[in-house]
Amino acid sequence: MEDLNLKQLTLAVRTIAEEKNLPEDTVLDVIEQAIAAAWRRDNGERDQDVRAVLNTQKGTAKVYVRHTVVEEVENDAYQITVEDAQKTKKDAKLDDVLEEAHEVTSFGRVAAQTAKQVVLQRLREAEREIVLAEYEDKIGAIVTGTVQRVEPRVVRVELGKAIGIIPQSEQIQGEFYSIGSRIKVLIKDIERDNRGPQLILSRGNEAFIEHLFMQEVPEMETGAVEIKAIAREAGRRTKLAVNSSVPGVDPVGTFVGGHGTRVQAVMNEVGDQEKIDIIPYSDDPKEFIVSSLGPAEIVKVELDEKAKTAKVFVNEDQQSIAIGRAGQNVRLASRLTGYELDIETAKSKPSEAKPSKKNIEDSLLDALNESE
Repeated sequence: MEDLNLKQLTLAVRTIAEEKNLPEDTVLDVIEQAIAAAWRRDNGERDQDVRAVLNTQKGTAKVYVRHTVVEEVENDAYQITVEDAQKTKKDAKLDDVLEEAHEVTSFGRVAAQTAKQVVLQRLREAEREIVLAEYEDKIGAIVTGTVQRVEPRVVRVELGKAIGIIPQSEQIQGEFYSIGSRIKVLIKDIERDNRGPQLILSRGNEAFIEHLFMQEVPEMETGAVEIKAIAREAGRRTKLAVNSSVPGVDPVGTFVGGHGTRVQAVMNEVGDQEKIDIIPYSDDPKEFIVSSLGPAEIVKVELDEKAKTAKVFVNEDQQSIAIGRAGQNVRLASRLTGYELDIETAKSKPSEAKPSKKNIEDSLLDALNESE
């Protein structure tokens, strides 16, 4: 390719298209970009706006250097004044684009190398783009992949034709990924930047948990139960607020499953070190906040609807439970309910505390014992 033989390039278009399973137009476009880059390297300036057209019938190429007509030239590599433009095109006016054509025959060695690099890089990008286009409609779905490589900041996972990455922020904290192991991942997004498209995968976000429950709880499909909110710190704890639209259906029990089988199946996937709290959702913010701070027992809640904050009063022995290790319980409850929660010690007597179900049962037993 030293001399960048145009006839050979023309023949290469079809071969590359077949080999790489790419449309001929895409390959032609890539080669034209390479010709433009090589011509700019040999004859032009870096900033020039150059496009190339390859004639596949004749095996010849033309390069067009484009200048936009402006009032004041800031960069003469791609701009031209109205005055100068009218020397070549009498009726030239502002914002017109003038093109100056150049016949291309051959390139120097360095330019040929440039062209080669451009072709290889752009073909790789085009291939990835086509593969990733297949995953565009799978965003938000869970798929199974194979761990291909573990790097300090990302884990590369092979999903059939494509390779996706799990960035550190999307990994489950403390999880070990062994090469060759099969794992479930959520297709989170396709990021496009200068380095080409990239498939972003996740095991650490809320949607991953939601989809795992979807696989275990068929009632979600029918709409009998739903997840209203999720707050998660992957690898440590997840709080799930669930609701039922069908009278008589216990949403929490539905998600937990008989003998805890459903929640256990999800925990098996994310790792047993991650606790999953399933709580009933309520339209009453106070009630919802009380449930979200479980297993702590709450005395009372003072709401500030406008500021979206709440003071939560607990007895002294419940304070550390409400706050949780390193503030995790209150942090997740805040995210779940949408209120900033402030835990305070109640000055009241413990008897003022809202009795939990457990307390009610205990007092019933006491009453029975007394009556005997």
